Amino acid sequence: MAKGYWVATYRAVSDPEALSKYAVLAAQVIQAHGGRFLARGNPVRLYEAVGPRRTVIVEFESVAAAIAAYESDEYSRVRPILEGKVEREIQVLEGV
Repeated sequence: MAKGYWVATYRAVSDPEALSKYAVLAAQVIQAHGGRFLARGNPVRLYEAVGPRRTVIVEFESVAAAIAAYESDEYSRVRPILEGKVEREIQVLEGV
């Protein structure tokens, strides 16, 4: 079974304190659902395009596990912390 990945890209962060609070709480939920952070932060170097300000990559045992974590009751209580404070996109990808 292929691994599942969350790839979150943040285009803008208007409230860094809210992001910090979210990061602590979301990490607890993500890890409780088997997620493992592979990378998170701002680009060290950016090539070929203007990209996101921040990127987060989380690995799960499967796509189903990644989707279940995002759609969980626990995560639905954490997401509102960022409403109106960040512009982001989260994709769920299947590993190769």
